[in-house]
Amino acid sequence: MTILVTGATGRVGQQVVQQLVQRGAAVRVLVRDPSKAAFPAGVEVVQGELLDVDALRAAFAGVNTLFLLNAVAGDEFTQALITLNVARASGVERVVYLSVLHSDRFVNVPHFAVKLGAERMIEQMGFSATILRPAYFIDNELMVKDVILNHGVYPMPIGGKGIAMVDVRDIAEVAAIELIRRAEAPGKLPSQIINLVGPDVLTGAGVAAIWSAVLARPVVYGGDDPSGFEQNLATFMPKWMAYEMRLMAERYVSDGMLPEAGDAERLSALLGRPLHSYRAFAAAVAAG
Repeated sequence: MTILVTGATGRVGQQVVQQLVQRGAAVRVLVRDPSKAAFPAGVEVVQGELLDVDALRAAFAGVNTLFLLNAVAGDEFTQALITLNVARASGVERVVYLSVLHSDRFVNVPHFAVKLGAERMIEQMGFSATILRPAYFIDNELMVKDVILNHGVYPMPIGGKGIAMVDVRDIAEVAAIELIRRAEAPGKLPSQIINLVGPDVLTGAGVAAIWSAVLARPVVYGGDDPSGFEQNLATFMPKWMAYEMRLMAERYVSDGMLPEAGDAERLSALLGRPLHSYRAFAAAVAAG
């Protein structure tokens, strides 16, 4: 049976598609503009978006498993709910949903609250589902690499409680494993939640120390105040979204984003290899 991947042109989605193809799965993607999509041979492309009901119905024809990834947007919740309704009406029973770690705790952050709502809908609608809850993406740091490299400052206000940052490659591989496991199961499997974390718990000062080590020159932490972070984001994204990212950063500072006991070990066992580390990421960036 075919697996439908949404969000397939993004950082996670592209790698999920690649992982699925490598494992021999039949893959279909839903994309807004097929001319901008470059997918492996054999991937079926359907043009549309998550609020285009006709396109969704066409995309779900012959599909038994859905990878639901919808990005932060003003209508993110509506996108998720419409997609799930059309999926169920189309006979799709199996879902892997990309949520976020602490969706049930950081409820004042809009996209966390949205993802918790989608999780509840998936449960109440009776899908056989894997909920993936990733921590902060290591790859987000590419947005600030120039500040780190050129100014010697790590500017992300992540605080001192600790964050279990996760590599997108690990997220995508776990997603593909779960999608295939559910797609190939003879019946509906029990639902589960998987926390996606990295091998280390990182603080602002600790990340600055990693950069200092790999660059062999001082890098300092910019501090916990999110005001400058919000102002910088507002120069290239809508102000409501920049404010939402500030709210998220405030929760990092006040609460951290810590893994549960055994999360990293379970992921390593599932993948059959060590998790990608922040230090390896920083070393690769430093090497150019």
